[in-house]
Amino acid sequence: MFAFRRRKKSRPYIREGWVAALFLTPSLAGFAIFFLIPFGVGFTYSLLDTPVGGSFVGARNYVELFGNASFRRAAVNTMLFTAVSVPLNMALSLALAMLLNRSVYLRSWFRIGFLAPLVIPVASVVLVWQTLFDLNGSLNGWLASRGFAPKDWMESGTAFGVVVLVYLWKNVGYNMVLFLAGLQNIPADYYEAASIDGAGPFRKWRTVTIVYLTPTAFFVFIMSIVNSFKVFRETYMIAGDYPQERIYMLQHFMNNMFQSLDYPKLTGAAFLMAVVVVALVFALFRIERRISDSLG
Repeated sequence: MFAFRRRKKSRPYIREGWVAALFLTPSLAGFAIFFLIPFGVGFTYSLLDTPVGGSFVGARNYVELFGNASFRRAAVNTMLFTAVSVPLNMALSLALAMLLNRSVYLRSWFRIGFLAPLVIPVASVVLVWQTLFDLNGSLNGWLASRGFAPKDWMESGTAFGVVVLVYLWKNVGYNMVLFLAGLQNIPADYYEAASIDGAGPFRKWRTVTIVYLTPTAFFVFIMSIVNSFKVFRETYMIAGDYPQERIYMLQHFMNNMFQSLDYPKLTGAAFLMAVVVVALVFALFRIERRISDSLG
């Protein structure tokens, strides 16, 4: 009798599971066709000496990849760019969010202005950056009018700073909106309780704002890392296939391997990059879950 009741109660859950699976089927099929299957095929190519009628070579392609000086330079530049640009992005976006969370004149217009880079076409934006940082561009013209020598910004060590500046211009506004939403969700009662305990502005910021902004900060951190790997589009349009060596990223390496039809190196570099990003995001989610549980 008990088993019959248990089986009878489980039938609605089974029915709901089938309905959920039915609605998820189109999304799962699209994910498999456009992401999962191509990823598996690419990984298979990375283990062959050639994608058409090739023979299995195992990890030899990866050994040759790590022995490639261009790949090592691209990997180091990509990691360095992420290590520099992501903390700057988070610091600037948090500072702007805290500023716009107060009663500031034309606050709504500032919010719209910082979101403008997300809707402006990339080609037109790149044209502005090219005009600004070209050897004969407006920035060098302004420097020459004040007695300074012109500088080739994209063919020297300053190219790295230019790419970081483009990344910040593109992403600070989006992260600022996320931080602003997180700040507005912190109850004012927490700040009042901290004031009663004698906490000053810095202590309120450290013990209330930062603590309860942690989930938002982790999400912003993950999105900033992911977006740092997307800077190739702007860099490619500004500096071309083979830019100055400090801004030669993994995406440049993979693009050049594609043009030279070196698919084993292309797929090997893509697989390694995907593994690093997925492992990093997974580790960050585990850390965020532990912190959220401790706050709860």
